[in-house]
Amino acid sequence: MAGFSWYLSEGFQVIIEKSKEAKCSLKDVQLRFLCPDDLEEVRCLCRDWFPIEYPQSWYEDITSSERFFALAAVYKTQIIGLIVAEIKPYLKLNAEDRGILSRWFASKDTLVAYILSLGVVRAYRRSGVATMLLDVLINHLSGPIPQPPHEYRVKAIFLHVLTTNNEAILFYEKRRFKLHSFLPYYYSIKGRCKDGFTYVYYVNGGHAPWGLYDYVKYVARTAWRGGGLYPWLWGKLTALTIAWHR
Repeated sequence: MAGFSWYLSEGFQVIIEKSKEAKCSLKDVQLRFLCPDDLEEVRCLCRDWFPIEYPQSWYEDITSSERFFALAAVYKTQIIGLIVAEIKPYLKLNAEDRGILSRWFASKDTLVAYILSLGVVRAYRRSGVATMLLDVLINHLSGPIPQPPHEYRVKAIFLHVLTTNNEAILFYEKRRFKLHSFLPYYYSIKGRCKDGFTYVYYVNGGHAPWGLYDYVKYVARTAWRGGGLYPWLWGKLTALTIAWHR
């Protein structure tokens, strides 16, 4: 993937657990993309972190396919955290996710990023590793320098989370992810159905479908920026009158 060297020396759900003290300093943590040699290590980590059993093909994909943004945090040669996101066309999302963007973005060129997993080894949680990984993803997709091939076409970063995963929900909300929708019986975990939430972080001008309040706020803000509501309305009426007589 463009935009990163293999190592950066800036030293489905998030798994977070309270810890009495940080076990490592971020300046000593290196970031690199996953490679095929990481498959077994990543599989062991995911089995420990997540209640969902991923198929072998999933591990093969995230450690080799450029379709995924799969970044590892490495401390003393050990992977202590990772984030996996898939960059995909908005028009190819499942029906329950199509509503995260306004219809204005319903174009074959619009992309979104779906966070499949974000986890940190238990001993290194609450050290800022998860935040660092998430920030790198966001900066990669919406930073001051666009990163090809995505450039500014990614309009939203979203994820699904169990409604009972309060630590993960708090983590994302602190990082300005917005609750978008409730997904009843979205997960099937060990034969039992579990509810989920969709959380979204908008980038590069992307936004959710507007309601009446959003339109009123937009009109009012545009009007006052133009010198006040009365001049703005007068200008609009004048333009409509001229167009009508033509």
